[in-house]
Amino acid sequence: MENVSPSGARDVLGGRVAWRERGAGELVILLHGMGGSRISWEPQFAGLGTSWRVAAWDLPGYGDSAPIAESPPTFRAWTDAAVGWITTLGAHRVHVVGISMGGMVAQYLAAWNPTRVQSLTLLSTSPRFGLDGTLPDEWKATRLAQLDDGATPADFAESLVRRIGGPGMSDAVVEEQRAAMARISSVALRSSIECIVTHDSRRLLPQIVAPTLVLAGEFDSETPPEYSHYLAEHIPKARLVVVPHAGHLLNAEAPEMVNRLIAAHLTAHSLGGEAQ
Repeated sequence: MENVSPSGARDVLGGRVAWRERGAGELVILLHGMGGSRISWEPQFAGLGTSWRVAAWDLPGYGDSAPIAESPPTFRAWTDAAVGWITTLGAHRVHVVGISMGGMVAQYLAAWNPTRVQSLTLLSTSPRFGLDGTLPDEWKATRLAQLDDGATPADFAESLVRRIGGPGMSDAVVEEQRAAMARISSVALRSSIECIVTHDSRRLLPQIVAPTLVLAGEFDSETPPEYSHYLAEHIPKARLVVVPHAGHLLNAEAPEMVNRLIAAHLTAHSLGGEAQ
C-alpha cells in the first residue's frame, strides 16, 4: 500500500519496516528522534528529494513499523534493523542522516558497519546519555510520569515540541512535528525512554571512518552544542556547524540552511566522487 505526502514522497507500508521515500540516485536514509516518525522529515524530502533518493523509516515499534523482539529494545537491535532495512531498499552503501536518538543509532551504524556508510550527518545528538550529569533514574521518572498517568504521546506532543524547539519556531512547524509525535504509541515511547539512557558511543567514535557533518542548534537545551563539539572532536573526519537561532528540532526549524549543508556534504562525499 502506498500513499503520497505533500512533498511528493511515497509511503511504503506492509512490511516489517514502514518508510517514506522520494527521488532517485544515491540513497540517503533519515533516522528520526525519540519524538518523531517518518513524517518528521518532510522538509528534507522537499529539499533533497530532487537530487537524491531519500528514505525515512518509522523506527521499529513506531508508526507503521513492527516492533523488534527485544523489550526494551537495544541500540544493537535497532542498528541491526537499520542494516536490514538498507538491504530491503536494495542498497549496500548509503548516506546516513540521524537526528537526536536517530543520531545515536546513526553513530552505532557507522561504527559497527563502516562498509555500509558512505557519509554521516548527525543533528542535535549526543555521544552519551547524561554527558552533562543528568541522572538516568530522575530523567526517566520525569519522562514516564505522563505515560504512567495514562496520557498518550498525542496528548502532550504539542507542549513537548514547543518546549524543545527554538524561540522562532512557527506554528506550522509545531503542527508538523506534533503530528509526527502523535503517531507514536505509549508502548514505543516508553521503550525508547528505557533504551536511550543506555547510550554511550564515546569509545566507538574514533572507529567512525565516514566523513561526518555534525549540526547543532544554537539554542538546543536537550542536546546542547557542547555535545556536538565533543562528537566533532572525537570523530576523525568530522566538522561542526552551529545553526543560529535554532533549537532541538533542527531539520524543521532551519530547513533551508540544514538542507544546504547536507546537500553540500552529500555532494562532496558522493559514491562516485573522489572522496570515496
